[in-house]
Amino acid sequence: MKIATVTENGTTLSQHFGRAPMYVIATAENGNVIAKEKRMRTSQNICACHHDSEPGCHENHGEDADSQAKHSKMADSLADCQVLIAGGMGFGAYQSLNDRGIETYVTNIENIDQAIKLYLKGQLVNLME
Repeated sequence: MKIATVTENGTTLSQHFGRAPMYVIATAENGNVIAKEKRMRTSQNICACHHDSEPGCHENHGEDADSQAKHSKMADSLADCQVLIAGGMGFGAYQSLNDRGIETYVTNIENIDQAIKLYLKGQLVNLME
């Protein structure tokens, strides 16, 4: 099983799925992490929306056709992952990932290793539910 986490520094979960520059992907077997890799995201698949500077950005953010296409491109690099864990994301991105079969969690746990460990134990709370 591969578990993707969204990050800016490789150790903590990013608060915005669409703006984080990389993923840390953990490979787990029998409830244990056996490998990790970092995947850098290209600028083409990072959300350019800056909530403070774009009027109307909060209104249905991530649910329009253009946003859905961007989410699809971002999810392409996660095609081999079954789970994604982030510190935050809009409902449009959340729905897009789930529609692609990627079990998606939004959590207030900051440490990537801790979040993965809780997920593997079945104890990670999904704040989107």
